[in-house]
Amino acid sequence: MSSSKDPLPPYFNIDPAKAAQRLSDPIDTARFAKAAAFAARGRQDLAERGYAPDGRKRLRRFSTWEVCRYLIPVAPAHFRRVLRKFPDLPQGTGEGNSKWFSLEDVLRLRDHFAAEGAAGREYRPFRPAGLPAKTIAVANFKGGVGKTSTAAHLAMSAALDGYKVLVIDLDSQGSMTSIMGGEVTDEWSTAFPLLAKDYALALQDENRVREAAGQPPLPFDETLTEALKLTAQDLIQPTHWPNIDLLGAQLNLYWAEFQIPVWRMGLRGWPLWDALSNALSNDRLVDTYDIIILDTPPALGYLTINALAAADILLVPLGASFLEFDSTGRFFDMLYSTFASVEEGENAARRRDGLPEMRFEWDAVRAIVTRFDAAQQTDLANVIQAYFGDFMTTYRQELTAMVGQAGEQVNGIYEADYREFNRDTYVRGRETFDRTWAEVKELILGTWWRDQQMSEAEKAAEEKQAHG
Repeated sequence: MSSSKDPLPPYFNIDPAKAAQRLSDPIDTARFAKAAAFAARGRQDLAERGYAPDGRKRLRRFSTWEVCRYLIPVAPAHFRRVLRKFPDLPQGTGEGNSKWFSLEDVLRLRDHFAAEGAAGREYRPFRPAGLPAKTIAVANFKGGVGKTSTAAHLAMSAALDGYKVLVIDLDSQGSMTSIMGGEVTDEWSTAFPLLAKDYALALQDENRVREAAGQPPLPFDETLTEALKLTAQDLIQPTHWPNIDLLGAQLNLYWAEFQIPVWRMGLRGWPLWDALSNALSNDRLVDTYDIIILDTPPALGYLTINALAAADILLVPLGASFLEFDSTGRFFDMLYSTFASVEEGENAARRRDGLPEMRFEWDAVRAIVTRFDAAQQTDLANVIQAYFGDFMTTYRQELTAMVGQAGEQVNGIYEADYREFNRDTYVRGRETFDRTWAEVKELILGTWWRDQQMSEAEKAAEEKQAHG
């Protein structure tokens, strides 16, 4: 049993102000060139050292032990006293002290403790009012590095923490959609219509300009006409998690990689990289959700570029191997050349038109070592850490038997019933993802805090100006 002396899991009591202090300045495109250069030197160094689901998914219930240990920071004895005192609260199912609660129950109980519980306890996670959701892209163009697994576990971690999460699957392989139990019949239930709609809106604007100048309109086909009728809300589906929604993917989504450049040729002024970001804002998804997680294909194509441009935080999973380090360095190099060339092209036009220049910027970028075997990979991981420096998370996701087993069953670790494992095995396996979530959550809280301070400073300056 858990006792009040057990240390709280690492994702509780993260101080947003301290998290903000630990952040570097926002990341600009030139920083990717620096990371790629470090990786190139590291590649040489390492080379010289000789390194070269079935049916409808349902979320399980959570025991009193899990609720008190991982979800609500309250001692089991006090938790039971509260349930006895408030019979209208979810009482759980099962006999005796071992009750089991759905996640909906846990969310209701969180609300109760937040309203009635001890001051200073983190019953609900930090979320500043009036600020948009934080969007996290998980990307690397090497396959098999743990992108989808990392993205799925972050979504589940955030949901267990009480956040409302949207997962967008941009990989036409649809692995994330499978994990989340989604059903996607064709490309019209994926992100494709959102990209088409953004182009259609740009084309409408262009045709209004052309009409005013007495020029013939550019062609407007049936796909674009249909896309204009849809919103993101039409495409998003609930999952077996009460606070995770999904915008799924399937093979036909890959068609976007061929269609986007055709649209861009039809209208050179269309900023294709902003299509997804515009959809998140225009359809108010950044207001509806707390955290939006983008799972990307293993390529730096147009879908990944849209995800990266929409992201506040970029996470890059890689294994502790020479090839994955090498590939990740090249990924940063491609990010730099891709986004820097967009900035260069756009800003040349903006300077001509007397407009302010644009630049891409990320709140934070982190590479995460996944599937880590401490017995065999520590030296190599230390070298990678040295070369990527502050781009690395400090914690490495260890490969445990439980991680492997959950992966084979297209389940997340948080979906596995701990009774199927030795209790210590469960605690160790879960800690792998808890610690990753703690680091990512620290980035989210720190950037929200920084945004909040900037927002308040801007408001104060505006008020001073108004009264001055």
